[in-house]
Amino acid sequence: MIVTKVGARRGTDGSWLHARSRQEIIDAVHDNLRNLGLDALQVVNLRLGGLAAPEDEPFEEPLSALAELKQQGLVQHIGLSTVSSRQLVEAQAITEIVCIQNLYNVAQRGDDPFIDDLATQGIGYVPYFPLGGFSPLQSAALDTAAASLQATPMQVALAWLLHRAANILLIPGTSSVGHLRENIAAATLQLPPETIAELDKIATAVSRAM
Repeated sequence: MIVTKVGARRGTDGSWLHARSRQEIIDAVHDNLRNLGLDALQVVNLRLGGLAAPEDEPFEEPLSALAELKQQGLVQHIGLSTVSSRQLVEAQAITEIVCIQNLYNVAQRGDDPFIDDLATQGIGYVPYFPLGGFSPLQSAALDTAAASLQATPMQVALAWLLHRAANILLIPGTSSVGHLRENIAAATLQLPPETIAELDKIATAVSRAM
């Protein structure tokens, strides 16, 4: 299944800028259709918020535009990226939402209640920055777990996410075939209960340090 994202564009300096007007959403979807050679996009995520956290901002115009494209058969399903639970409720008054893409990992677990609520609704949760993103996680507990399992810290972080909830879907960055195989192997990595318990302590330690 191919999932694309709209709602932002690159500035001339490489920065990310909002692109959320009705026309920008329509143009982005048609660009994706043309570039991917498809008649319809399976899932399109609307990017809101900042790089790491939701922002209280209006989104009716871009989401309504996506809903219209869905009615036209150009989009099959719609998701949201970097949103709060309250924004999800507002969005669901406009159209069905099938997935949420937010910042979440073993150290940053602010979305724990949100993930559980989404699971009861049958909505997928897609965490990004599994190792912290722009501020990579430095954790002795993660390194120890990786060494004991003969795995990499990234594989352990991904395996922990898969263990966290059945509705979690992973999108780890992949830069080579070898990296792809390494990421896939994380799906078969078994984490012992004691290892999970130690990893669960990371978020508490990080919050105390902040």
